[in-house]
Amino acid sequence: MRNHTSLTCFILLGLTDDPHMQILIFIFLLLTYTLSVIGNLIIIILIFVDSHLETAMYLFLQNFAFLEISFTSACIPRYLYSISTGDRAITYNACACQVFFTYVFAVTEFFLLAAMSFDRYIAICKPLHYMTIMNHRVCQRIIFSCWMATLLIISPPFSSGLTLEFCDSNVIDHFACDVNPLLKISCSKTWLIEQMTLVGSVLIFIMTLLCVVLSYMYIIRTILGFPSAQQRTKAFSTCSSHVIVVSITYGSCIFVYIKPSAKDEMTINKGVTILTTSISPMLNPFIYTLRNKQVKQAFNDLIKRIISLSKS
Repeated sequence: MRNHTSLTCFILLGLTDDPHMQILIFIFLLLTYTLSVIGNLIIIILIFVDSHLETAMYLFLQNFAFLEISFTSACIPRYLYSISTGDRAITYNACACQVFFTYVFAVTEFFLLAAMSFDRYIAICKPLHYMTIMNHRVCQRIIFSCWMATLLIISPPFSSGLTLEFCDSNVIDHFACDVNPLLKISCSKTWLIEQMTLVGSVLIFIMTLLCVVLSYMYIIRTILGFPSAQQRTKAFSTCSSHVIVVSITYGSCIFVYIKPSAKDEMTINKGVTILTTSISPMLNPFIYTLRNKQVKQAFNDLIKRIISLSKS
C-alpha cells in the first residue's frame, strides 16, 4: 500500500493517442487559448483605461474576463505542453494545485454570473437608484463575497481529497487533473468525497441559478410593462449578452460537475471539459463586445489613441 505522500506523479492520458489527431487538437487548442487570452485581456484593458466603462456592469465584466483567462490557463497550457513534448507526467503537487485553482475559478464564475444578473435587475427595474445601490464599494464587496463563498464551499472536499491513497495506478484518464478521474483510480473510500462534491455542486448550481432566474423574472415583467417597443427592445438587448453566457456556462458544466458517481465513463466528461475550458472563454469576449456598443466604442477609441501615439 502506498499513500499519497509516496506518490510523486500522475500520468495524464490526454484525449487521444493518434499522432495526427494530436496535431489537430494542438492547433485547435492553441488557437482557442490565444484568442481567449487576447480577447479577455482586451476587455480588462478597455474597462481599465476608459472612464465611460466604470459602472458596476463593466466592473463585473472585467473580473469575469480575469476569471476566464485564469480558468483556461489552469488547464490548457499544461496539455499543450504535454502534446508538444510527449511528457504526460504531472507531479502530485502540480495536480493538486490544478484541481484547486480550476474549481476555484469555475465556481467563482457561477457566483459572479449570479451577481451580474442582480446588477441587470437593478439597472432595469430600479434605474433611478442604480448608481446609489450598485456603487463601486458595493461591487467590490460583492466580488469579494463571490471569492469567499467559493473558498468556503471548495475547501472541505479539497482538504479531504488530499488524504486519498493511490495504490494500484497513477494513470488519470483525462487531459487534466480533475476530481472524477482521481476518485476513479483511488483505492480509498471515496463515497464521502463524492457526496461532498455532489452536494457542493448542486448547492452552487441551485443558488446561483435561482438568483439568475428570479432576477430575470422581475426583469421580463418590468420590460413587458414598458410603453414602447423601442424601449423593450433596448432593455432586452442590454441583457442578451449575459443570458447567452449564462446559457453556455450552465448548459455545459452541468454534465461535468453534477454527477451521481465518479466511476462513470469519462469520455463525455473530457469532451465537455474541452468546451468549458477552451471554447467558452474564447466566445465570451466576442459575445460581450459584438453586442455592446459602449465596449465597441471604447475599443475604437483605444485603437485611435494607439495610432495617434505611434504617429507622434
